Amino acid sequence: MAETKYIFVTGGVVSSLGKGIVAASLGKLLQARGYQVTIQKFDPYINIDPGTLNPYEHGECYVTEDGHEADLDLGHYERFLNIPTSKANNITTGRIYQNVINKERRGDFLGKTVQVVPHITDEIKRNIMILGKTGKYDFVITEIGGTVGDIESLPFIESVRQLRWELGQNCLCIHLTYVPYIAAAKEVKTKPTQHSVKTLQEQGIQPNILVLRTENELSKQICHKVALFCNVDENAVIQSYDVPSIYEVPIVLAKQGMDKIVLQKMGMSSERKLELTAWNNFLENMRTAEKTVKIGIVGKYVELPDAYKSINESLLQAATYHKRKLDLRYIHSEKLNEDNVVKLLGDLDGILVAPGFGQRGVDGKFAALKYARENDKPTFGVCLGMQCMVIEFARDVLGLTEANSTEMNEYTPYKVIDIMEGQKNLTVMGGSMRLGSYDCKIEKGSKAYEAYKSELIRERHRHRYEFNNEYKELFESNGMKCTGINPDTGLVEVVEIPALRWYVGTQFHPEYNSTVVKPNPLFMSFIEATTNEVNK
Repeated sequence: MAETKYIFVTGGVVSSLGKGIVAASLGKLLQARGYQVTIQKFDPYINIDPGTLNPYEHGECYVTEDGHEADLDLGHYERFLNIPTSKANNITTGRIYQNVINKERRGDFLGKTVQVVPHITDEIKRNIMILGKTGKYDFVITEIGGTVGDIESLPFIESVRQLRWELGQNCLCIHLTYVPYIAAAKEVKTKPTQHSVKTLQEQGIQPNILVLRTENELSKQICHKVALFCNVDENAVIQSYDVPSIYEVPIVLAKQGMDKIVLQKMGMSSERKLELTAWNNFLENMRTAEKTVKIGIVGKYVELPDAYKSINESLLQAATYHKRKLDLRYIHSEKLNEDNVVKLLGDLDGILVAPGFGQRGVDGKFAALKYARENDKPTFGVCLGMQCMVIEFARDVLGLTEANSTEMNEYTPYKVIDIMEGQKNLTVMGGSMRLGSYDCKIEKGSKAYEAYKSELIRERHRHRYEFNNEYKELFESNGMKCTGINPDTGLVEVVEIPALRWYVGTQFHPEYNSTVVKPNPLFMSFIEATTNEVNK
């Protein structure tokens, strides 16, 4: 294999322009030409990882196979490239400083003064190069979080500047900026882009490619102007205009030859054919879908859809493969109760009770689950959603009216959901959680088995509390079956009510294992149940 090539994606003007989508789209195009690609995210915040961040702060916390709590952009990377990421794919300022301070405490710097340059920047560069040195990848794409000009981003930008000189043609920089349309003047304005590029140049980096984020397509004159003022080849000024779905972005970039430009600038052949058949088939299903499926997500973070990003995308993927448009409704669990449950949930085809932590909003989830169970509405409970299924069943079917999780009430007389003995003495935040991929043995004949068509599966987890096996026999004798079990620990991973059309809860997070070309089987099964006209 030739030397690994490194591509850096930076952003300017404003945040949330879609650096992650551009990085994932470029990675998809290079992958479609037969190259091995991985993407990593470097975030400038001081948290060690996003695991302790409130979803209102940072959206969804994504979990990798090796149990790392990561930025939600890693979800985009996996959904686009259909390859797993790991701890090495997401680095924060906190981890960089933690590593350097640990080295200083061990005496690794031999008494030298530890400084941002070279010690912090060297640690950043070391982490950037880790994946490339495995020999697995032709390209490592690194997204630098934040916006150029931010104080906290400076060490990362300086590290990229140094690598530009050290790597030569094996390194390339892409800068994403915003070109706003001023309605009053009826003009698009390039000045923000010019200032953003100037700031990057002042920090020692000349971008090789500019991606202009815009609502509508720009004229050639505008692109020529940007190229002239920013010292970039005109054919290397790429537009990323609004499209109906993020999954169309790779096609938009491909039409402008972005992948070819990258290959040419890095001295590589662009003769390999672009193979996007499966991707285009997915988009065609999305464009031609006529029927609609209405799914309600019941959760406490519904004001911020990014809090359920992977679930949203998993539902969209499954609906698309069933040739349905997804009508996604967000129902705030704090505002849901038995008085309004019919009004809010009655016209839905299916209900997904979302994951989360803490007491807030769980009563609304109980109301939703009772309604769904009693009215045989296809229902999917994920993580806390599954635990709420268990609690609601215990209260309303088993008659254990005070049943609860010890997360919500540590003094409940019926601990149907409880923390396991081995976790009780762990006090570090996150240390008591079950994180990453674990095996699950599926019972034949169950809804889960029908979906996976396998007795042994492997899915990712992010939780502390578990189904209490002391109650397993009582639940199963009254109609709620434990159909998925961890073969090593005996912990319950899947519960179902076989008498209902589709009422399934999973302790794991199947949304983390759903991609564009390989949708998760449980989401596919759930959407199939909601679209089955015979059962309606």
